[in-house]
Amino acid sequence: MGSTLQVMDSRAQQLIAPHGGTLINRVATPEQQQKYVESSSHLRRIRLSERSFSDLELIAVGGFSPLTGFMGSDDYHGVVETMRLKNGLVWSIPITLPVSAELADTLEIGETIGLEDADGTLVGILDLEEKYSYDKRREVEQVYRTSDEKHPGVRVIYEQGDVYLAGPVLLLERRPHPLFASRQLDPAQSRRAFAEKGWRTVVGFQTRNPIHRAHEYIQKCALEIVDGLFLHPLVGATKSDDVPADVRMHCYEVLIEKYYPLDRVILAINPAAMRYAGPREAIFHALLRKNYGCTHFIVGRDHAGVGDYYGTYDAQYIFYEFDPADLGITPLMFEHAFFCKRIGGMATTKTSPSGPEDRIHLSGTKVRAMLREGVQPPPEFTRPEVAEILIAAMRQPSG
Repeated sequence: MGSTLQVMDSRAQQLIAPHGGTLINRVATPEQQQKYVESSSHLRRIRLSERSFSDLELIAVGGFSPLTGFMGSDDYHGVVETMRLKNGLVWSIPITLPVSAELADTLEIGETIGLEDADGTLVGILDLEEKYSYDKRREVEQVYRTSDEKHPGVRVIYEQGDVYLAGPVLLLERRPHPLFASRQLDPAQSRRAFAEKGWRTVVGFQTRNPIHRAHEYIQKCALEIVDGLFLHPLVGATKSDDVPADVRMHCYEVLIEKYYPLDRVILAINPAAMRYAGPREAIFHALLRKNYGCTHFIVGRDHAGVGDYYGTYDAQYIFYEFDPADLGITPLMFEHAFFCKRIGGMATTKTSPSGPEDRIHLSGTKVRAMLREGVQPPPEFTRPEVAEILIAAMRQPSG
């Protein structure tokens, strides 16, 4: 048994290094957990939003390596203005803990603060090192490229508190996900899983939507050049009109079972909250998957976009702003894919001479209308098994 573990550890060491070189672990030991639970009645406590709780989890398990806590002002301003941390590492999205100015005034630097989830349960600890005000308009203009409050990410910033708290954190307990415990792999676990399969090259795929034929096509193109696919759907906070995570996960599982080589795909949840920050979030998603052990990352059409705030391929162009060595993960960039009637298969404009009349393309509005009416989109657009799951979900009476 010992020699087997040594082989696995050796293989794991051959995987891509985490961002910054070290996989962070800020999950409390049993002794730390007992200490803080016993003293919890003496701690001042802050209730976390759904996004902040997701951020706490990802800091603690190493998904946000090299971060060990919520960002201080130097890192924050570096990220907003230059997409780099104070130490020079690339980082594109601020990871911050907002509170009201009134609450911030009651907190003392050096204080240990309890962090609560939505139910009021103590889930984490913050050692407060700094509290600072910030320019909301500057942040949204830089990070989201718009100050329009209709943008869902911008709206979150405008509605949150005016002061950020900073300092290292501890997650008191790593809980099983209430819906997807069997699909919960933290970075150390995904890296071990890749090593056990002997994968040296792994492509990550970010999604918050059901996978249609276009997504399937680009994933399988990527699988031709790497050892494995890490299908890593986001299950944190999303827009209210996005397809619910449990419905999406059912779609992924059925699709993999019927249409993918099972030994070359791992499906696991990404607990992150969606920012809808387009280009900057594409960089963010890539670095997060690097921490999970991916060597490559798929960047498709309008990655992490919403509405018409970003150009179709802006999320690809942003990668050219960085030295590849600074990112340490290879983007695989794909154009919009479609079923081409002329060639009788999936294609993009890079591989097909067809015109628009030869392409099967349906708008999201049209697809949703078909599903609500119980009509399956054509199989060239989505696999029938996926359509059946979505029809059943969309025709359920709302609460």
